[in-house]
Order: sequence, then C-alpha cells, then structure tokens
Amino acid sequence: MTVPIVMDIEASGFGAGSYPIEVGFSRRHGEGWCTLIRPEEDWEHWDESAAQVHKIPRETLVERGRPVANVAVTLNLILAGHTVYTDGWAHDYVWLARLFDAADLQPGFRLADFREIISPKQEELWHQTKRQVEIDLNVGRHRASNDARILQLTWLRTYDACRLLH
Repeated sequence: MTVPIVMDIEASGFGAGSYPIEVGFSRRHGEGWCTLIRPEEDWEHWDESAAQVHKIPRETLVERGRPVANVAVTLNLILAGHTVYTDGWAHDYVWLARLFDAADLQPGFRLADFREIISPKQEELWHQTKRQVEIDLNVGRHRASNDARILQLTWLRTYDACRLLH
C-alpha cells in the first residue's frame, strides 16, 4: 500500500447552504497544499460557530481567497488521476461538488472515504495515535492542510503498527 493522499475541506458551516472556504491536502511524501476560497456571490451562509473553529473571517475570504475556477483547476492539475481520501466524506464530497459546480468543471480525481483503507485493527489504534500525532506535530493553526497531514500520519503510523503486530 502506498501512503494515501489526504484532503480536508473547511466550510462556512454544516447546514444547508454551507460552502467550502478552504481546501488543503497532504501528498504521498507529506508535501502540503492549502488555499482559501473566495465565496461566490450567492454563497451567503455563514455559521459563527464554524468560524470560531477555523478562525477565518468571511472578510478574509473575500479579500484573499482564490476564485473557485482557479482552485478547481489547480486541484485538477495537482491531483489528476489520483484517489484522494477524506475522513469527512459526506460533507467534503458535497463541498467539493459545490466548488466544482461553481467553477463549471468536473474533478479530475476521485474523492474517497478514508474508511475504505482503514482496517479494523487500525481503527482500534486510531484515536490514541491521532492524539500523539497532534502532540508530535504541535500544529498551532487549524488549517485544512494541517488536518490532512495529521490524518495521513495517523493512517501511516497505525498501518505500520498493524504490520509489526503480524
């Protein structure tokens, strides 16, 4: 098994009308990529409790976010033909679809649920390992690429631990 590419998407909230505000991923060798997404004109939903988690004001997205078409094209260029995993598939799939729909493009990669590649043995070790990865990385900012890297390293450490047990 090769190290999976892992993606995380931050959003304006979890309810109907929410949209992606940041996307990030960690590639197979740990190279990260992350960008803010400028909201489309009709993307008005904003959940203050979600904003408290990601600490990104909507004004920052409007001023510094990249246009959806730019983000979608960049994702397709970097991730073309790959399967990319996420731990929040139900939400991330919807937000990624919203991004690509707004850009009038199709993803050139497959977004898959992390559970497809996590064994029951890995699952047993997951939460404890993830806490240790978070301590080891000592990431100060809640960012999509940081979250993706934490998930990727958690997968790798649990995978290696399970191999050693056999």
